[in-house]
Amino acid sequence: MSFRDRHSIGDLGVGVGARAKHYPQILGPDDPKVDWFEIISDNFLVGGGAPQRNLERLLARYRVIPHGVSLSIGASHPLDRDYLGHLKALVARIRPPWASDHLCWSDVPGANLHDLLPLPYTRAALAHVVSRVREVQDFLEVPFALENVSSYMTYRASTMPEWEFLAEVAERADCGILLDCNNVYVSSFNHGFDPNVYIDAIPAHRVVQIHLAGYTDRGAYLLDTHSRPVADAVWQLYRRAIRRIGPTSTLIEWDSDLPDFDVLVAEASRARRIRDDVSASERALTKVAS
Repeated sequence: MSFRDRHSIGDLGVGVGARAKHYPQILGPDDPKVDWFEIISDNFLVGGGAPQRNLERLLARYRVIPHGVSLSIGASHPLDRDYLGHLKALVARIRPPWASDHLCWSDVPGANLHDLLPLPYTRAALAHVVSRVREVQDFLEVPFALENVSSYMTYRASTMPEWEFLAEVAERADCGILLDCNNVYVSSFNHGFDPNVYIDAIPAHRVVQIHLAGYTDRGAYLLDTHSRPVADAVWQLYRRAIRRIGPTSTLIEWDSDLPDFDVLVAEASRARRIRDDVSASERALTKVAS
């Protein structure tokens, strides 16, 4: 049985990130054409105040999925039990079908680098991450998913490509995958690999969510800025992913230079049209084959 089936993880449709600038539209009298919302977990780990009040209003009307940025699953120091305790309380409050964070490291004792840094893709790092993912998933008592990050550096010590590392972590830790198509494309440009190979190598049954976002072209490299519309090349990757994985909960990320909410809704509508188009094509092929 697939990971999604074992955990009854269904397709939520197409969502967008809930950001304070857009709360008047999100929480206003008219329901926007958005199927669900993602929150940054780290912004809701402290009790009280406007964030908690807004979260209550979100939960009253929409499905909400928590997505973290500070777990630092690949760091060498022990997992932060205080952080996990707050995250578990948030998960218990939201009751999501899954929670997620990034396949990266972000800190060392005494210093938080405030970045999502890639790991060396080695057997030792793989065993380290698998152990910590199992620990997190057992502690949270909810299916946990890892997101591939965009990267701008690699390690000479790596012995396998990123997609092989992510797939094996997910299988051995028995966790889900949050497949970020924009991150795949950004890293493929920066490091010179075929993004289609990455998409095709990910175990489809473990993908619980897909991220789409815009990048900034800096000439010699692409920077994952979440500040622009989704690029055509990323839409093509998304189409390939949906064809291979099937309809999967999809999120439009936009975190810098936030546009009017209508722009986000339009991006979500484009994702929905692609999902519908791929599904119709697959049904037509099945009909012809039968």
